[in-house]
Amino acid sequence: MPVSTDSVVSHVVAALTVVIAASHAAGALARRLGQPPVIGQLFAGIALGPSLLGLLPGGVYEKLFPDQIQPVLTSLAQVALVFFLFAVGYELDLGLLRHQKAVTAVSVTGFVLPMLLGAGIVLALPDAFAEVNDGRPVDTTFVLYMAVALSITAVPVLASIIKDQGIARTGPGTIAMAAAGVIDALSWPVLAVVLVGGAHGSARAWVVETALLAGYVLVMLFAVRPLLARWFRRSGGPAARVPLAVTFALASAWVTHELGLHVIFGALLAGIVMPRLPDGSPDARILGPLQDIGGLLLPMFFAISGTAVVLGGLRASDLLILAVICAAAVAGKVGAGTVSARGARGARGARGARRSWRDALLIGVLLNTRGLTELVVLNVGLQAGVIGPRLYALLVVMALLTTAATGPLIRLLHRPDETPPRPPVERKVPDVRSGAGSAPPVAADAEAAPSP
Repeated sequence: MPVSTDSVVSHVVAALTVVIAASHAAGALARRLGQPPVIGQLFAGIALGPSLLGLLPGGVYEKLFPDQIQPVLTSLAQVALVFFLFAVGYELDLGLLRHQKAVTAVSVTGFVLPMLLGAGIVLALPDAFAEVNDGRPVDTTFVLYMAVALSITAVPVLASIIKDQGIARTGPGTIAMAAAGVIDALSWPVLAVVLVGGAHGSARAWVVETALLAGYVLVMLFAVRPLLARWFRRSGGPAARVPLAVTFALASAWVTHELGLHVIFGALLAGIVMPRLPDGSPDARILGPLQDIGGLLLPMFFAISGTAVVLGGLRASDLLILAVICAAAVAGKVGAGTVSARGARGARGARGARRSWRDALLIGVLLNTRGLTELVVLNVGLQAGVIGPRLYALLVVMALLTTAATGPLIRLLHRPDETPPRPPVERKVPDVRSGAGSAPPVAADAEAAPSP
């Protein structure tokens, strides 16, 4: 039976009203409970899905989210992801890849070890993962996808947690944020290659697709970026730049979709090549509006993500796989971050002393934050058919648990009252020309700042 346009519009408006209101209310509640808003927003999405709202009598879920409007809601969710990933790429500092030794050690270990554990649990329990993934083959694509899924650290959520907990200017906070940026910079290209391999079974098709993707990246970096920079120098201001940024993000997302990849890869790449200010920082006049647009539409992404979480489809045996996944996820991030931060020479504090085990463990806990970025990766895997609904639900629960644990663990480990900052010891440096000790005082015992 055909549905009128007015009816579709009416249902979409009603669904948007409920989703946005519920998402922001749940996010505010989560913040009051000391959790990042993404935790509450995702719970709101799950509550609005078939697992909870669908259990109410009278077909409330079907009336609020009829099948006719699902494509519209999905489209809005994808547009939200495009703006979100564009902002992530625009804020990503690729200079962190050559950062101090502590960041390098934590980044590499925090990326490689979780990948090894993610691949290892699948190879150790292939039958169990095949069963929980609804019979899908445990092939190379699936193994590598699970490896990437466990290696993710959510930079936006981590930044929010670090700011809320008051540790933005501490050594652990600085190292964890820089390392998370590097891990993201490594994870997205690997995920892209994995999905290209999954979409094209033959080696020849994979080589062709990878070559096209590499060619597109080179064109964006060495042709499009200089043209954009030249245009920005001549343009009038943000009134012209914001529409260009929006067009650029959407166009790049469309190109990667046509290349057989998800739209998020094009959006992320567009953000990376977007011209920045002379000091290398993103232009807030461009970044702010795009973040506002993405933030307004992101509740639709949470609603779509929650709709795909069907808790009623899980079995008792799935809890064992969930425990294995959570154990590997926590051990990979917390263990890698702790050991590498403790042992890295660049992680030394005042007077060259090694960081305490508490600070090193705090870095590992921070890296264990997954949040929104993990949800993006899981949605991409679900849409690509790499993972099924049951495994998707388990991985969403893992992302929620590891992210929700971050705040309480930070409050347990970070005790600023135990280590109050010492006032700097002033010493006078003789003036060679006059012989007088009148030079400005120099802090002798301040903790060494990270090298650029």
